[in-house]
Order: sequence, then structure tokens, then C-alpha cells
Amino acid sequence: MNERLLELAHKRGRLSAKIQAQREALARDSWPLATTLGAADTGAQGLRWLREHPGTVGAGLAFSFILRPKRVFRWLRRGYFGWKTYVALRQRLNDLSQRSRG
Repeated sequence: MNERLLELAHKRGRLSAKIQAQREALARDSWPLATTLGAADTGAQGLRWLREHPGTVGAGLAFSFILRPKRVFRWLRRGYFGWKTYVALRQRLNDLSQRSRG
């Protein structure tokens, strides 16, 4: 009986190790999906904010109509390039921090 229990314990240990290896492989191979779902979550949060703050959005639109359209587009362009610079810098910093970790 003891021999049977010992054999089952060894089998359980091998299966646990195999399961752990499969979990690690799944986590390693699914990072593109996690990145995509993270971006979708960010977009959903933005839409939620727009729904919860209609007055702010309306005031921004009214203010943009009061100003000359040329000036509004200039500020939009500046904001867009600033945002793109921020995203690129954040991505590079994330890459550097992941490289330094291992």
C-alpha cells in the first residue's frame, strides 16, 4: 500500500510540474492578447468618462466654436503630437525596464 501511495505522490508531483510549465507557457505566449485587451479597456474607460461628463464635453465643444477654427486645429495638432510623444516615451521606458529585469 505504501508503495502505491508513493507512486501516486510522484505522479502528482510530475503532473503539478507539467501544469506549472503549461501555465508559464500560456502567460508567456498570451502577452499580445493582454496588450490588446489593455488597450480596449483604456478605450472603454475613455467612453465611460465621456458619458459621465457630458457638461465638460459640451463646454469644450462650445469653447472650440467660439474660438477661430484655425486656432482650435493648431491646439489639437499640438495636443496630438504631445500625446504621441508621451506614448512613445512611455513605451521606450517600459521596454528598458523590462530589459533590466531580465
